[in-house]
Amino acid sequence: MFLRSSQRKKDGKEHRYWSVVENVRSPAGAVHQKTLLYLGDLNDAQNAAWTKAIEVFNADSGRPETRSLFPSDRTPPATIAPALSLRLEDYQLSRPRQFGACWLACDLWRQLGLDQFWAQKLPPSREGTDWARLLQVSTAYRLIAPGSEWRCHRQWYDQSAMGDLLGPDFHWGGKDQLYQVLDRLLEHRGALFTHLQTRWQDLFGAKYDVLLYDLTSTYFEGQAGEIPKAQFGHSRDHRSDCRQVVIALVVTPEGFPLAYEVMRGNTSDKTTLQEFLAKIEKQYGKAQRVWVMDRGIPTEEVLAEMRAADPPVHYLVGTPRARVSKTRSQWETLPWQKIKNTVEVKLFREGEELYVVAKSGGRQEKEIAIRRKKLARLLWTLRAMRRETSRDRLLLRLGAAKSKAGRAAALVEITLPTTATEGKKKKKSQPLAPGSFKFRLKKAELKEAELYDGHYLLRSNLSDKEPEWLWKLYTLLVEIEAVFKSFKNDLGLRPIYHSVEARMEAHIFVCFLAYCLQVTLRQRLSALAPGLTPRAVLEKLAGIQMLDLEVPTTDAHWLVMSRYTQPEKEVALLLARLHLKLPDQPPPRLSAQRTLAI
Repeated sequence: MFLRSSQRKKDGKEHRYWSVVENVRSPAGAVHQKTLLYLGDLNDAQNAAWTKAIEVFNADSGRPETRSLFPSDRTPPATIAPALSLRLEDYQLSRPRQFGACWLACDLWRQLGLDQFWAQKLPPSREGTDWARLLQVSTAYRLIAPGSEWRCHRQWYDQSAMGDLLGPDFHWGGKDQLYQVLDRLLEHRGALFTHLQTRWQDLFGAKYDVLLYDLTSTYFEGQAGEIPKAQFGHSRDHRSDCRQVVIALVVTPEGFPLAYEVMRGNTSDKTTLQEFLAKIEKQYGKAQRVWVMDRGIPTEEVLAEMRAADPPVHYLVGTPRARVSKTRSQWETLPWQKIKNTVEVKLFREGEELYVVAKSGGRQEKEIAIRRKKLARLLWTLRAMRRETSRDRLLLRLGAAKSKAGRAAALVEITLPTTATEGKKKKKSQPLAPGSFKFRLKKAELKEAELYDGHYLLRSNLSDKEPEWLWKLYTLLVEIEAVFKSFKNDLGLRPIYHSVEARMEAHIFVCFLAYCLQVTLRQRLSALAPGLTPRAVLEKLAGIQMLDLEVPTTDAHWLVMSRYTQPEKEVALLLARLHLKLPDQPPPRLSAQRTLAI
């Protein structure tokens, strides 16, 4: 990298423009110069009327000053603003740090009005700790490169441009303050839900007449013995060896989250809906909403209460697979209605409810293929077990084979060999007689099972809706699954390392805030650049770095110009597509020391 100057006449005046460039060799072997930092023009003319003055922040006095900048090979004229002569040949580049993704996170924070919201809720402390902007750092960190508070303090913050973006009056503390800001968040959760509902309505015209409800779990690393909500339970992360908490979430079909609740790790899904309905009504009032849920969440008693409410609470919910075969006599003779290339539906009523039978050709082929693959593996294993001579080993192998086969094992009838007894005691090891171990495939049951593959049954108390609309509404549940995936994979929700319950819940709260930024970006992309994901955009913008150009002056000072690198053509096109404009370059800083602390 080196400093390059170019001269140009403009308005009858000669200007010299400076930039930091590097030589880049193309695959064809040609060498071209790539501009990394554009510094602009310095004063070359010795005529005072042509001299341009800029504002420089004096780090020694802590106040901004107006100075005119000249290269050392020019004699500064007598001007109103004191002149600085720069020894450009002795420049230094230092402190490369990530700028683009951090700037985008701060821009999303402002779009949602979270800067003003948290400035009111978290005023600075007497010691000068700016809790609101500390929370902004934690949320941006969670969105861009999630990790522990210790890693944020020791590594990520210094390698990011968050200090430049938050302004010179923001003073970075340490990891203790990152923990302390967690203790101040939970009391403002309800107010945040209301604020976000208004912002999404203003920004995107979000509607809340359809709500998706589902639950997930996240586990702890460590004992978490002092957290009452950390309990053993059914783990959706396949970590039954760890304590966990259950998170209930309500989102709109577009993915905008309305509210969430953290519950004990052994909470049953069936016990959560009634309380959550009451909380949503208390937070947002009663309205004609449609609740879309998966099977296993509502009980018959809760559904009856939803139907009997005044006005009725509308719902659309899946049913257990066994109910498809139980209601076969009611829908078998009805004609199918084709709503998609591979999807057909039937509609029938039972009491106050409307039922929709859906059949997906693609799903049917997939379920048949999975079952047959498991059956083939099980049958091959059983054939190999015929050579087994020990009954104990046979039983162990049989148990392992059934576990791998899952429900498909019920379609194979197995005859185990009997053992001879001596009195009331069985022999420890009984040899097996040839042909005593038998098995056969239940072909009739297999044919019956394949008859219902790809079928699922929906139930609702919406009486005037078309089956196609109800089916499309139910498929929106994949949206909430995508939300959980973003929480766990992109935002680092799991595992939880905190050992204090309030900070555990605050950790989830910060993940929720980061997801709010992510879903805002995703909604922008869906309208302007639908082929990109939020993660891809953040990775592309992460290529815009910020560096400090340190130039010594002839009076033994250092002028530090923090400049972000010029975006690549692809990134510049993306910014234009999203109607985003990078901010102005920060003003220079003047100090007697070469390295300035930020």
